[in-house]
Amino acid sequence: MRDIERVQAYVQQRMPHLQVIEFQQDTSTSALAAAALDTEVGQIAKSMLFKAKTGQYFLVVSAGDVRMDTKALRDLIGSKVRMANAEEVVEITGFPVGGVCPFDLRVEVPIYLDDSLKRYDVVYTAAGTPNSALPITYEELMEITGGRPCNVSILSES
Repeated sequence: MRDIERVQAYVQQRMPHLQVIEFQQDTSTSALAAAALDTEVGQIAKSMLFKAKTGQYFLVVSAGDVRMDTKALRDLIGSKVRMANAEEVVEITGFPVGGVCPFDLRVEVPIYLDDSLKRYDVVYTAAGTPNSALPITYEELMEITGGRPCNVSILSES
């Protein structure tokens, strides 16, 4: 089963009203996804895997137009953190960089949803591939991920 089909099956069981979108073009970055969806970059929910100095992995989902505040991440987790590399992302999430879906992960890790997502009625997460999207509300995302709210972002300068 392809990753996108796996994600759609997972969604179908939990929130059957949601529908994965598959594109012909690359949507692996917030800018590319926003262009494909004809929406603003902030509405793209980017899922980033981090690793704490303690060895613990965790996922942060934020709006596509923000960057992570490393001090806020350190305060949230209680230790220094770094972004996971591409191999770690596949190993832990089961998805490639640019296609990380924030649920149905290969390894269970804490998931944090940044407040930056709350600005939008609907955000678009990747759905397992670098050419997919899933329109979802913040509340639905919180429910399907079992996520915890956080505030670890800084609005990027345009």
